[in-house]
Amino acid sequence: MDARTDAAHFMFGRRAVPARLGRGCGEWPGSVWILWLVLLQTAVSMCYAAINVRDHGAKGDKKTVDTPAIQAAVDAAVKKGGDTVVLPPGDYLSGAIYLRSNITLQIEAGATLWASTDPKDYPEKRNKLLLADEAERVSVIGPGAINGQGTADYGDRWGVPDKPKFRVGVLLFENCRDVSIRDLKILYSDSWTLHLKGCERVRIDKVTIRNNYRRLNSDGIDPNSCRDVRITRCDIVAGDDCIVLKSTDPAPCENIVVEDCILESAASALKLGTESKGDFRDIRFSNCTIRNSPTGVGLYLKDGAVMERITFSNLSIETPKETVRTVTPLFIDIEKRHADSPIGKIHDVTFRDIQIRSGSGALLQGMPEGAIQKLTLQNVTFHADWADDYAQRKKPVGGRRTTRDERDTLYARLPSYVTIAHARGLTVENLRVIIAGETFRQFPRSALSLNECDGGVVRNVSREPAGQAGQPPAIALHNCKDMDVADHPAVPVRENPR
Repeated sequence: MDARTDAAHFMFGRRAVPARLGRGCGEWPGSVWILWLVLLQTAVSMCYAAINVRDHGAKGDKKTVDTPAIQAAVDAAVKKGGDTVVLPPGDYLSGAIYLRSNITLQIEAGATLWASTDPKDYPEKRNKLLLADEAERVSVIGPGAINGQGTADYGDRWGVPDKPKFRVGVLLFENCRDVSIRDLKILYSDSWTLHLKGCERVRIDKVTIRNNYRRLNSDGIDPNSCRDVRITRCDIVAGDDCIVLKSTDPAPCENIVVEDCILESAASALKLGTESKGDFRDIRFSNCTIRNSPTGVGLYLKDGAVMERITFSNLSIETPKETVRTVTPLFIDIEKRHADSPIGKIHDVTFRDIQIRSGSGALLQGMPEGAIQKLTLQNVTFHADWADDYAQRKKPVGGRRTTRDERDTLYARLPSYVTIAHARGLTVENLRVIIAGETFRQFPRSALSLNECDGGVVRNVSREPAGQAGQPPAIALHNCKDMDVADHPAVPVRENPR
């Protein structure tokens, strides 16, 4: 049963035509049948006709500010109890638009919604183009485009330190349920592109984001203290993190699935934190391609809380050869943002079936007061076709803080391609590190370095080339205990990691 048939049943009862109106239906004259069908079609079409913003005065010429017309179309849909608001082909310049429950904003092929750069078009200082609060069943769909007009470089790493006075993000939905964002192209968001805060049952599918790679804070998708989120088949280039889970409030971010995405970030492609006032749990990332990203996967725990039951699988990660940032294809860090911040916990994290191509190693480190627990690496292949110099290497910080300690550099500078520190209950299985000949001659490094680790199993770790006496061993341990290391002939113990 399609929507029109269902509407007819709703309007006229289960039978679309009356059984008898003075005579049998089969006895009606042809003209009566035609008239009745025309009336039925008209009634159903009126019931299901989308609301066109041009009927409410939108010009679509990129000169007229169409905010009042678009908002009027949305408000008309709200009065009907919900409907689809359509932007037909054209260029619609707009400020803040407020969506409500049961509203679908559809941007048709050939249509672009342009974010105004004038602060006067954003009342209440809410510098977002699309806003929704406490809404249910709200959607934004394509196949058209949204353009945030944040095209210029910004950020001290690019030599442009002055922050723009006014910046617009594309979307902020707060405390919404049953959200759908799909089949959409978004260009040049000036700050966070899609920010979902406190939302439930969110579906983001086939969204392409192309922000300026050299524009700081132009994140792709930010689920913030959300639950039941599914992000699939997205293609994102961002001048900051591509997909980043946050908890700026003490509420959890949980039941999240990210899969089949292509990501390119000037910071972290897949990230948890740094804002971590609420827990992160039951999260799965899979089947993603990450390229030209200094940090492929990053877990930044600074504000306490717990990160648990998190899986990364079937990822392909390639980092840039030249960047102003520290390169860490896989990164975990527990620290205190401020001296009085609580120490968080990370446990039950798995990296499985990971392909890495990079000149710098993975860095996974807890704290002496808060070790990473139940960390697993399985079937990880690392290709070191070139080698980055570790002489000045520091861990990536990823956010504001007022603390620092020796772990900023201590483990980041060890000659290794996978470095793990302060971990309990560790499993490393089938780690293969393949180093180009000239690269190994220039910077001979271990495949795996374990530091201050307590309890674990290491199986089938290999380095190519194997190396020789006087060079760092394939597996290097420092201050570790209760480690079951097999499938390797020798595991020298270094006395000092510095």
